[in-house]
Amino acid sequence: MKKYLELFLTFAKVGVMTFGGGYAMLPILQREVVEDKHWATDEELTDYFAIGQCTPGIIAVNTATFIGQKLYGVLGGIAATIGVVFPSVIIITVLAGLITSFSHLAAVQHAMGAVRVCVCVLILNAVIKIGKTSLVDAVAVFIFLAVLCVSFFTPVSPVICVIAAAVIGILVRNLGGAS
Repeated sequence: MKKYLELFLTFAKVGVMTFGGGYAMLPILQREVVEDKHWATDEELTDYFAIGQCTPGIIAVNTATFIGQKLYGVLGGIAATIGVVFPSVIIITVLAGLITSFSHLAAVQHAMGAVRVCVCVLILNAVIKIGKTSLVDAVAVFIFLAVLCVSFFTPVSPVICVIAAAVIGILVRNLGGAS
């Protein structure tokens, strides 16, 4: 029971400290899961983020579920998932009433604008950290640049980009003889 409580509390801590959604949560998850708890490596966490992005649902919830399940099976996945979601449910319930009542105030509008800017920085930080562990060779850099261009300049679905990247990675590694 203690291990499930530790999972719940760790992911609740991540959930309560995160503003701006799943991507903003990535650096906090990395610090807690990789650096502090040693529950996963940077590479494993990057894989969880990638899988969490490709599967239905919220990336942070998916990642928490993967980590909890890896550590302690189905009950671990449930404990981690409830932990990461619990603070948001409480906070959003309280804020929903407050925001709708005070959203017309200039101070609230300015505060929300500043929070959006902060979230952009947190997401950029996550991108840089993931990039350091993912962009390890010329093939990875090529795939990154190709997907970046396609996503910026075309209306192609992210799902297509993910599938195409996976196929290219498999083909290049298998045909090129790389490990």
